[in-house]
Amino acid sequence: MDLVLDGNGPRYMQLVRALKQAIASGRLPGGTRLPASRDLARDLVVSRTTVVAAFDQLRAEGLLTGRVGSGSYVNAPASPTQRPPVARRSVLPQSAYSRRARELHDPDDLSGRRLPGMRHAFQYALPLVNAALNTAWLRELGRAAPYVRPNYPMPQGLPSLREAICKHVTRTRGLQCTPQDILVVSGAQQAISLAARVLVDPGDDVVIEEPQYFGARTILQMHGANLIGVPVDAEGLRTDRLPNRPAKLVCLTPSHHFPTGAVLSLSRRIDVLQYARQCAGWILEDDYDGEFRQDAQPVPALQSIDRDGRVLYVGSFSKTLFPSMRLGYIVMPSGLHDDFLAAKWAADFGTPALEQAALAQLITTGAYERHLRAASKRLVERRHALCDAIVRQCGARVTLRPSHAGMHVLAEVTGLSAAEGVQLIRHARERGLGLYPATNCYLDPPDRCELLMGYGAMSTRDVREAVTLFAACLDSWALRAHGPALRLAHSR
Repeated sequence: MDLVLDGNGPRYMQLVRALKQAIASGRLPGGTRLPASRDLARDLVVSRTTVVAAFDQLRAEGLLTGRVGSGSYVNAPASPTQRPPVARRSVLPQSAYSRRARELHDPDDLSGRRLPGMRHAFQYALPLVNAALNTAWLRELGRAAPYVRPNYPMPQGLPSLREAICKHVTRTRGLQCTPQDILVVSGAQQAISLAARVLVDPGDDVVIEEPQYFGARTILQMHGANLIGVPVDAEGLRTDRLPNRPAKLVCLTPSHHFPTGAVLSLSRRIDVLQYARQCAGWILEDDYDGEFRQDAQPVPALQSIDRDGRVLYVGSFSKTLFPSMRLGYIVMPSGLHDDFLAAKWAADFGTPALEQAALAQLITTGAYERHLRAASKRLVERRHALCDAIVRQCGARVTLRPSHAGMHVLAEVTGLSAAEGVQLIRHARERGLGLYPATNCYLDPPDRCELLMGYGAMSTRDVREAVTLFAACLDSWALRAHGPALRLAHSR
């Protein structure tokens, strides 16, 4: 315990004053268990008698409580004497990276998070809840625990997990790879960050989809990339709008574009591969939920038709399993193998081994694929429930983008501007419904109201109830916003 004796008077009173100061400042809040008298005496280099006398004095003053067989605990003071929290000292950014990060990242941003007090929320970042999967995961963690070595994990990832991932993606996604090509990372967010470190210098041109996954965009901007937004239509990225000058990196979600749901057509896949070859650039393929193909056969990954080794394939278990697991992987082009391993080593020495070992078993035993099949079936039901309910209850007021995979749809509220969309979202939250705008998915947001409507963590009953509430919010907001004009028109 970090206590400083002031040197004035008896030792036990010095210790009493030091402990009082720690309690008053909040360093020892109510309920804190103090070290045993022998341990504290050893740490402070005083006699145990001194510590016992100090504890007795504090108990007499009501600041400590002794519990038989347990120890001494701090009592919360009757009248709080803690100092008010010290405001964070403002300093100028100490690096160009910090300056960009401050401009781009708001730690208080609630985009995509569950809001308190909501009856329903179309939160798009949450995966499907599966009690059987939770049980299987806990079982595999318990089995793996006795066999995981306590030293640092391999930076590239456990061989058992890399082999399991390799077999899975070659069979289900058509990838061309070996276990040596797999790098285990802490989720897709780290994969994108490592790609930015390895491939992008400040000022380099990077092509992104418009709209796009905002997490990738923010990371690239923090690294100083010059982003070039290329529009997306029903066939995915408009390859005819790729820049004439060479780009260092092209970031894509070709199997299920985020957020529109478009699938990149074969002809455009060939175009973008040719563009990367001509530029001597690279393609980052973010396959964040491509395994949840619901109404058709899974689309093979872009990497599966890459003949030049220029595609970095990024996969994640955040959507298919649990976001809290923080596990994902990169299928590395062979020419970048050593660079990515060095970047991963510098980032964290390696991803936690216990979770890797448990996941390897989950995949190897077939439990992971069984979960994917069951989850896909349930997601189909929820998506159909969402789309049917919106068509039935909202009619022409809401337009849905076609989507055949994943756990969300993109909806446009007809005739509403972006500013009116903000008002609608605020109104819905007042009525207990969480709505989420798509504005942050754009470099240049359009002046219309678009909503990301997630359904992965909702039951079909919840989906229908939420849509009913959504339709009611549209009605009441329209009356609030245009009621006076409607009443005036009616009176005339």
